[in-house]
Amino acid sequence: MEKYAWKAIILDGKRDEYIKRHNEIWPELVKVLKDAGICNYSIWNVGNELFGYYECEKGVAYAAEVQAKSSVVDKWNEYMKDVMIMEMDEKTGAQPLMEQVFYLE
Repeated sequence: MEKYAWKAIILDGKRDEYIKRHNEIWPELVKVLKDAGICNYSIWNVGNELFGYYECEKGVAYAAEVQAKSSVVDKWNEYMKDVMIMEMDEKTGAQPLMEQVFYLE
């Protein structure tokens, strides 16, 4: 199973709103993520920094393709713009894939 990690920044004073929105995540967005083969998804926070991690049952490329084609993902990204800064990869339209440099099983 391939792994995917990303990072972003919460805007000053927006942490509670960021968490609230994820606690109320849209069911249609969850469906897109599941359809993309995404599982074991977690987001971590320290200060204004975010770190996200998920596993891709069908591969990173497939997960990226499904998300890139989804109008729901586009709407979610637009919805989140006022609470966070997320750099996007020009090629994939998703957060840049972080390089794994260590793994302990």
